[in-house]
Amino acid sequence: RCAGRVEVFYENQWGTVCDDHWDLEDAGVVCRQLGCGSVLSAPGAGHFRAGYGPIWLDDVNCTGVEVALSYCRTKGWGKNNCHHGEDAGVVCSGGFHGAPLVSSIDSSSHTTDIHAGPAELRLVNGPNRCSGRVEVMHDHQWGTVCDDDWSFPDASVVCRQLGCG
Repeated sequence: RCAGRVEVFYENQWGTVCDDHWDLEDAGVVCRQLGCGSVLSAPGAGHFRAGYGPIWLDDVNCTGVEVALSYCRTKGWGKNNCHHGEDAGVVCSGGFHGAPLVSSIDSSSHTTDIHAGPAELRLVNGPNRCSGRVEVMHDHQWGTVCDDDWSFPDASVVCRQLGCG
């Protein structure tokens, strides 16, 4: 419930938000409004598949302190120059409930070991069990994960697998 295409309810109908000028401040307002923690990313260009129906908001410009998206500056309800391939999305830090099958935590070294099916995953050398360098077990040996093309969605999978939100 804390990641997906952004839709708003107006005039008894759900509609989408255009990604023109969509940024982390705008997405952060959505995360806060939904009680979903802080914003991790603000994907646009229909990242979460194109919606349908009206495109209610365009050129959203939040300062980041608004309590709801409807308090942000926009072109006005229903005024847009967009198509549904430009629907805005959010990925927030909260709301992930996928718990690992088995986990063991060594608090002295701030390392979390996860056994989820055949793969093992852990975070090492971080200040707590939910941050650190990502390592995976392969052939009975721990190794690191290269950061080439590493992104927020990739890191979100790790956080979700570790039960860290």
